[in-house]
Amino acid sequence: MTRLIALSVLFALFTVVAADAAKKEVPAVLNFKMKNIDGKEINLAEQYAGKTILFVNVASKCGYTKQYKGLQALYEKYSDKGLVIIGVPANNFGSQEPGSNDDIKEFCSSKFNVTFPMLAKVSVKGDDICDLYKHLTGKDTNAKFAGDIKWNFEKFLISPSGQVIGRYSSKIEPEDIGKDVEKNLPKQ
Repeated sequence: MTRLIALSVLFALFTVVAADAAKKEVPAVLNFKMKNIDGKEINLAEQYAGKTILFVNVASKCGYTKQYKGLQALYEKYSDKGLVIIGVPANNFGSQEPGSNDDIKEFCSSKFNVTFPMLAKVSVKGDDICDLYKHLTGKDTNAKFAGDIKWNFEKFLISPSGQVIGRYSSKIEPEDIGKDVEKNLPKQ
């Protein structure tokens, strides 16, 4: 009888530990460590798990740079409801992001009052593509949204469960995806 009780207790403990592990499973899109604009390493899963995320590859000297204003407005409208916009500076297109991380940070704050998180400058296309964008654009991640980034200010919308649920070209203004953001905010 004692052995049966001990086995029952062990099984119950195993079930609790397994349930805990399942809860802590990291969505693949967040399973990356990146540097923020200040050069500090961040774990995307620890920072943003359970949030709706909009990744945007940005550049300071692009015809679409004015989208920072719309991105900031979207962030201000929905950040308290679970939206995180993450700016990802990249110099892949027309050398339109030539500055250092400090230059980029200064530009974004002084010209557009950007308060949403920004990562350090990376490559979003080509042989030196960062792992996050390799994942976002990969056919095995989600064939519907796969393919190379075509220009600055392409946007990827990520659900709170970590699924890529939208990809928007540079031509799509941030305010035009507000409805998609709103219907995919975390349930509170």
